[in-house]
Amino acid sequence: MVRRQQAADRAIRQKLRSPGHPKFHRRVEVAFWAEIAKGFLPIEAAATVGVAQAVGQRWFRHAGGMAPFDLTFKPTGRYLSFAEREEIALLKAQDKGVREIARAIDRDPATVSRELRRNAATRAGSTGYRASVAQWKADMAAKRPKPAKLVANPRLHAYVHERLSGQIKTPDGKVVRGPEPPRFTGINKPHRKHRGWSSAWSPEQISNRLKVDFPDDESMRISHEAIYQSLYIEGRGALKRELVWCLRTGRALRAPRERSRRKTWAHVTPETLISERPAEAEDRAVPGHWEGDLLIGLERSAIGTVVDRTTRFTMLVHLPREEGYRHKETPRNGPALAGYGALTMKNALASTMSTLPTELARSLTWDRGKEMSAHAKFSVETGIPVFFADPQSPWQRGTNENTNGLLRQYFPKGTDLSCWSAEEIEAVAHALNTRPRKSLGWKTPAEAFNEHLLLLQQAGVASTG
Repeated sequence: MVRRQQAADRAIRQKLRSPGHPKFHRRVEVAFWAEIAKGFLPIEAAATVGVAQAVGQRWFRHAGGMAPFDLTFKPTGRYLSFAEREEIALLKAQDKGVREIARAIDRDPATVSRELRRNAATRAGSTGYRASVAQWKADMAAKRPKPAKLVANPRLHAYVHERLSGQIKTPDGKVVRGPEPPRFTGINKPHRKHRGWSSAWSPEQISNRLKVDFPDDESMRISHEAIYQSLYIEGRGALKRELVWCLRTGRALRAPRERSRRKTWAHVTPETLISERPAEAEDRAVPGHWEGDLLIGLERSAIGTVVDRTTRFTMLVHLPREEGYRHKETPRNGPALAGYGALTMKNALASTMSTLPTELARSLTWDRGKEMSAHAKFSVETGIPVFFADPQSPWQRGTNENTNGLLRQYFPKGTDLSCWSAEEIEAVAHALNTRPRKSLGWKTPAEAFNEHLLLLQQAGVASTG
């Protein structure tokens, strides 16, 4: 009996240092990061799972915006769950025996006995059993963090560190220090201030270059995701957080892709997202789906550009400044007089596109600029539905972006675009529309557009005959 008691006593763990408030259950953290993956902000995710906003923001900041564990992991049932620990606590409070508790939760009596000894609440000399404390102790004891590869391999660490933050050098090897950067504050790169110059290889470049530089050394391998995690997740101990400024974006926290897709701007409603655009617009087989944007010039001057996805036919929208405009002297919160305010833009664009036949004006996809805030009125007047591309996704309007690049030959950046009349910009559009395109089999956009117009006219004559 004495020997059995000694064995039981050895099963009791040493005193664990309390971090204060018992840690939230893993299932709560998993639910929090699942909400983050959907694109919710930390404050919104915290409210959804029922934790304080400060707690959610702290989880997000300490983890660098990345889930610190695998969200797809499912418990195997080998270990006691929190629900089982709650059941144990209730039955223990009713003075039930170990074997009776084990039968109630369908576990071995030794498992219950070991649980009551190991994870009892021992604060202030008490030996009671509480489910929350027991779960916290079990989570603390179960942690077996694997050392980061960059910590275990100093040679690999030195290689990655040098490619990220190495000094800039001239071809003859002379070091160029560059500007003196500000002190790292734990937030994003400094706005409109100098950043330190460094080699600034991307993690993907480093990961793939290792295979070239060390083709026969398998120890010199690391994925780009592991480098990102070493930069963003606190506690990895591999790379300093300030090295995030060596990345191109200089972003201190990673933001889920779903956040930019989910979040709408003030004038962008869910039904106007590009995901709601007709599927026929994707393959460019059907004409009449247009893409639009602004060319911005000096002193808030602008020209509107609208391009058909199928024929590449381009129309330019004249946006003259309104009476009373004076650069940098217009009253704050006063009327928009630069020429592309919401109502001005709506009227000018409607005037330009109302000349199109209905079959060639099926939809319009615009950037997220506030100049299209009156898109609902535009759709009512013209019958053309307006859709908005996702934030920071110019490839979703690739035809328009390419055309704007061609137009910059005539309207360079940093020039005043308000000096050009409607007749002059129409001449530029005509020059573009009469230029042969490889994508059209060396036809011009005007020829391709006219072919569709003729087909519509023939179809109309046939139907009336």
